[in-house]
Amino acid sequence: MVSETSSSADIGKDRNFVTALARGLELLRCFRHGETALTNTDFAERTGLPKPTISRLTHTLCQLGYLVQDHAGGSYRLGVGVLRLGFGVLGAADICERAVEVLRELRDGANPYLTAALGEAHRAEVVYVAVSRSTQNVALTMHVGSRLPLFSSAMGRAILVGMTEDQRETAVYAARRDLNLPEDHLRESIKTALDEYDTQGYCTGYSLWRDDVHAISVPVSTASDGRVFGLNIGGPSFYVTPEELEKDHAHKLIDAARQLGLRP
Repeated sequence: MVSETSSSADIGKDRNFVTALARGLELLRCFRHGETALTNTDFAERTGLPKPTISRLTHTLCQLGYLVQDHAGGSYRLGVGVLRLGFGVLGAADICERAVEVLRELRDGANPYLTAALGEAHRAEVVYVAVSRSTQNVALTMHVGSRLPLFSSAMGRAILVGMTEDQRETAVYAARRDLNLPEDHLRESIKTALDEYDTQGYCTGYSLWRDDVHAISVPVSTASDGRVFGLNIGGPSFYVTPEELEKDHAHKLIDAARQLGLRP
């Protein structure tokens, strides 16, 4: 088991680890869902770094185009450089292109309130990399770039199933560090995910991430580089029931993962 203390110590002993780069990336991760601007004080509070260090980092990130400063208010917003990095990832991900039709077929059917998506883990979160949304007015407002909790969503738990032990330990460390979540809670989530998948071949999220959302998900792994994704289908709980998901869509979801050629 890798504890938070030992993980930090391992990083400190790594001569190839560039602390300044890590700190700059940590600043970019400070932005939360719905936030458009942060101040140096916000960055300092969220990272624990001293303000002089924060000032040098924000200045550098602005020079590189990853942050843009509002000179009137003194706050910063994410710059187009971050967007270029994100689209670079998506552009290199062949799975996203191949998943478009698969997601559309999963979504289409008798129930128009379903949304299908593909996501990948980043630290203690899951980031949507491809989505086929419901066309109804009452639907999940999810899009590429939307984020879910790794340990408390159907998609996140499916990804945990597909991870190696080392990857799970890294995720536990990130959740403890970033979100201050108790380790026993995180490990119980992993156990639940593994048990569910072993029993029924998919992970469930019935009012798990949000009270008004029902979803099921399966892990998918790329054969070429070992990346782990979650493939899910779900919708508003008052239009999409667990019984419908398990009876009508679970086998389609499992077949879709096989169709993508990512999991035997």
